[in-house]
Amino acid sequence: MTRIMAIAATEFRIQTRNRWLASATVLMTLFALALTFAGSAPTGSLGVDLLTVSVASMTTLAVYLAPFLALMIAFDAIAGEAERGTLGLTLTYPLSRGEMLLGKFAAHLAVLAIAIALGLGSAGVAAWLAGGAGPASVQALARLIATAILLGACFLALGYVASALSGSGAGAAGLAVALWLVLVVLYDLGLLGALVMDAGGGFTKHVFPWLLALNPADAFRLWNVSAAQEVALVSGMAGAGEVLPGWAAPLSLLLWPVLALALARTVFERVEP
Repeated sequence: MTRIMAIAATEFRIQTRNRWLASATVLMTLFALALTFAGSAPTGSLGVDLLTVSVASMTTLAVYLAPFLALMIAFDAIAGEAERGTLGLTLTYPLSRGEMLLGKFAAHLAVLAIAIALGLGSAGVAAWLAGGAGPASVQALARLIATAILLGACFLALGYVASALSGSGAGAAGLAVALWLVLVVLYDLGLLGALVMDAGGGFTKHVFPWLLALNPADAFRLWNVSAAQEVALVSGMAGAGEVLPGWAAPLSLLLWPVLALALARTVFERVEP
């Protein structure tokens, strides 16, 4: 544990010195504030407070931005160190590769959690001050922040897999962008095409909901939608979370970081210092 914390502390200082923490926080805050007040029009027609509308808007933001930030932080973790020659030096210390990976994960997750909490939290506070908030919307905001951090953890671990598989930082960056495109954008487009072709058949009723839960980005959406009916109403997904059992999306989002970290650890073993 001491070795893991030493790696985490060093990596956190590097991320702070490289301005990743400040950049990610500013980016998340600006987008969250913009979406909060740009999407405030439905509050009157739907009869909900501004914070509820804000949470619905920020759910869409988080599903795109949290994975992107996580991958941009993680893609250089292994390939970059191997390319710069620092990986071999680090591994000369009494430190296992698993401990090194866990230390980096702890530091990167802390950076991502601070950026998400400050970004989404500040937008939520602004919405509350401008339009009020009820207990349900405050709970929805807290849930959104926690699940967005968990979503980021999934893509941090996937970023380590991409980094370990690549022989260079540039290759790892390209693979990380490809992962983001496939899991966050193209996956849903593929499912949409399959739904159109199925036309309400067995795939739509029995297979499609489970394929949604299988993807961490969609599991994140489903978890937030199924847990807050007002958010589901505003986001237009009121029935999406009712098909699957309540444990499906949370279990998927909780398992992804564990499985991806295990895969990253396995692939990391093959990387030459």
